[in-house]
Order: sequence, then structure tokens, then C-alpha cells
Amino acid sequence: MTEESTAPEGGIATGSRAQQAAKIVLALLLTGLGLWTLHRYLPALIWAAILAIAVWPLYQRAARRWPPGKHNILLPSVFTLALGLMFIVPLVLVAVQAGKEVHGVFESIAKARTEGIPPPEWLSHLPVGGQQATNWWQENLANPESANALLQKARESEFVSNSGELGAAVAHRAVLFGFTLMTLFFLFKDGDSLTPQMRDASTRAFGPAGERIGLQMIASVHGTVDGLVLVGLGEGFILGIVYVFAGVPHPTLFGLFTAIASMVPFGAPLVFGIAALVLLVQGSVASAIVIAVLGFIVAFAADHFVRPTLIGSATRLPFLWVLLGILGGLETWGLLGLFLGPAIMAALMLLWREWTGRGEVR
Repeated sequence: MTEESTAPEGGIATGSRAQQAAKIVLALLLTGLGLWTLHRYLPALIWAAILAIAVWPLYQRAARRWPPGKHNILLPSVFTLALGLMFIVPLVLVAVQAGKEVHGVFESIAKARTEGIPPPEWLSHLPVGGQQATNWWQENLANPESANALLQKARESEFVSNSGELGAAVAHRAVLFGFTLMTLFFLFKDGDSLTPQMRDASTRAFGPAGERIGLQMIASVHGTVDGLVLVGLGEGFILGIVYVFAGVPHPTLFGLFTAIASMVPFGAPLVFGIAALVLLVQGSVASAIVIAVLGFIVAFAADHFVRPTLIGSATRLPFLWVLLGILGGLETWGLLGLFLGPAIMAALMLLWREWTGRGEVR
């Protein structure tokens, strides 16, 4: 008799359970180590996944129209380059405009050091605090010595002294952006094989509910992109035209900033309010009123009708939960939270409906 043949059946079952527990512990440990190793690059990976999910239907249509070759390089490269330019071109426009303004800023600083800066005429006509603002200007900027002292304090401020850290942060963001584009390319290239693998893995780990949750989160990303990004771009385009006819300085930049701010619900009034204030300071009261009125009309329609319809229909969430998911995600995760927040809320709502027997979201 061998020792293996005399082992009781219970011992085999106990060993199998111990092996399964050991495999789970090992998997959790390796997953934790992997996440810790990649934690500084996780935002890049998540951004790439969000962008890939957002444009995947368009990529699939393009792949059917122009079937990729053996190596499947050209189409993923074109889509990755196009998405990269969508972020790079606005940044270049802002940088070019800022570069044009730098010379004037340095001239103003040099003039302030030698001659001071007299208070502008409009300052005394402010409806509230005009006299106090004029007095402060006279004391701190009109006198060359006071202006020089104020500029010296600004030069020694914490913001200026930390400019090196700001440069390092910008460089880190640039590296993350590069990794995002690289990951996006491989997601496009290998997406057809990666999708069934992820579906099989979720089904094995969580059963049929895993696939349903994944599909619901993907649908919420599509709805959030339509409701936040596309609606924000629409608001920026419409109000950009208004800025042009109203005579707002740098209407293209104001339109761009409006589009970016509009991606956050109730964010557009901050930008078109500044534009209206600029015109008011310049004496164009009628134009300022037009921008304020039209801006509130466009923002109200987008935030209360268009956006809830687009996001709510995809996520199957009431608008209150959509709004809480967006704002809470933004506060917790930064810009990633704009998309992660509604996706998490949609997954939680799906689980709640299944647990309470209210039906599945398919």
C-alpha cells in the first residue's frame, strides 16, 4: 500500500481548499503589489480606458470600413493621434496667446517700478467699492516706491518661490499624457481580443452579474461623454460666437475656457460672467447684459434639459444621482471623477435594483 492511496478523502478536500485559499491570497497580494508599483501611472491607464471606451463605436465603424492589415498599426495610430491633437491644439493656442501677452506684462512691470501705474478711470465708477479700490490703487500702485515694494513681495511669494515645483508637476503631467496615448494605441490595437478576455474574467469572478455591471459602467461612460464633453463643446461654440459679436477680447480663448468649464455642471457661468465683467469694465454695458442673459439661457437649457437626458438615459440614474456622482467624483478623483463618479453610481444602482428585485439593467 502506498501512502497516497491510504490518505482519507477528507484530507484531499482539505488540501484542495487550502490550495484555493492560498491562490486567492497570492492573487490578492500580487494585485496589491501591482497596483502599488503602477500607482503613479494609474491615472494615465484610466484616462486611456475612458477615451477608448468613448470612441470605441466610432473606431469599430472605421475598422469595418477600412479593415486593418496584418499588423494593425495605421488605424490605431490615426485615432490615437487625433485624440492627442484634441488636447494638444487648445494648449498650444493658450500658450501662444500667453506668449503674446508676456511682453506687455513685462513692460507694465518695468513702468510700475519707475513711474507707477495711475488708477484707470473706470475704477472710480464701480457701483460698489469704487472709492476704496481707488484709494488702494493710489497707495500701492500709483506711487513708484509702493509699487516696487508690492512687486517685490509678489516676487518673494510662495507661489513664485515654488515655480520649480510647478515645472516638475507640469513635466510629470506631460509624461502621464504620453503614457496615456501609448496605452490608448495598444487598447485600439488589441481591443478586439481584450474585450472577450475581460468578459470571460468578469463572468468567472462574479457570475452573470459581473458582465452586466461592466456593460452598465461602459454605457455610463458613453452617456457621460455625450452629456459632459459634447454638451460642453456645444456651449463653448455657441457662447464663443456670442463673444465675437459682443466684442469680448480674445473670444477664441474665452470660448475654449467656456467649453472646458461647461463640462462641469453649472461651471459655464464662471467664464461668461468674467467675460461680461470685462465688457462692463470697458464701458460696454449693453454687450455685458447680452452675454449674461444669453449665457444663462444656454447654461440653463444645457444643465436642466440636454445633459440630464443624455446622461440619465444611458446610466438609468435620476438626475440627482448623476449630479452627485459628477460633483462627488470630481472632488474625490479630480477630472477623472467626471467619468468615474457616474459610472460608480450606475453600478451601485444596478446592484441595488437586483438585490431589491426591481429588475436588471441590460
